[in-house]
Amino acid sequence: MSITLATLLITAGGDPLSGRLLLPADWTGQALLLLISLVANAFSSFAGGGAGLVQLPALILLGLPFALALATHKVASVALGLGASARHLRDGRLEWRMAALMLAAGLPGVVLGAATIVQVPERAAKIALGALTCALGLYSAVKPQLGRHYAAAHRDRAGYLIGAAGLFGIGFLNGSLTSGTGLFVTLWLVRWFGMDYLAAVAHTLVLVGLFWNGSGALTLGLLSEIYWPWLPALLLGSLAGGYLGARLAVRYGSAWVKRAFEAVTILVGLKLLFG
Repeated sequence: MSITLATLLITAGGDPLSGRLLLPADWTGQALLLLISLVANAFSSFAGGGAGLVQLPALILLGLPFALALATHKVASVALGLGASARHLRDGRLEWRMAALMLAAGLPGVVLGAATIVQVPERAAKIALGALTCALGLYSAVKPQLGRHYAAAHRDRAGYLIGAAGLFGIGFLNGSLTSGTGLFVTLWLVRWFGMDYLAAVAHTLVLVGLFWNGSGALTLGLLSEIYWPWLPALLLGSLAGGYLGARLAVRYGSAWVKRAFEAVTILVGLKLLFG
């Protein structure tokens, strides 16, 4: 499907979405996409998740149908993982047992979620996305001290099994609704496994950004369509934003970004619910 769409765009010189897109087709449109992607992914890399809270709704509001916007966003978000990994891997924060658990438990959920979302009506998906986004912002607002100190917890067999079940569920959301699920992983690693915020963010950005989003992008690319003309700017913004946000998180922390993140999540969620 995606190859067919790309072929039509190249050979016919036309755009089947031109009647509904709000973005100019010239370099100014690409510059706007680059700016949106850079801001969204720098913010996500800094806060430990949430690129989809800004980038995905922006693509929808600019005229892409939900499923097409989701597949396009998923492909672009893999570059976020590349950019952030370049910074976090150098600091040696990854725990390889935890990394293996996140892959084994999360990837099946991601694939199942991505295969499910293409069957969901667009309006229902937007309502679910908006409700999830608002809930995420409200939850973050009432947990101002979350993840300040590292205190390992639930590292026995039962703890890993429950932790794996949580990761599978978040993986399903990551593959389907995608909004803020990186931050859900960060919060789960902090809440259940006792990580501090920076350690949880490092695991989220490397494993969710690269592997979860990569498998979701592949699944959606096979089952749906990708809007290729917007990808170059989105990929460049994701790569640069991922590295920039990770660098800022390691250097400065995220207290001041947290409040802005909460405001953006609630506002975007309300827009999707009632816009």
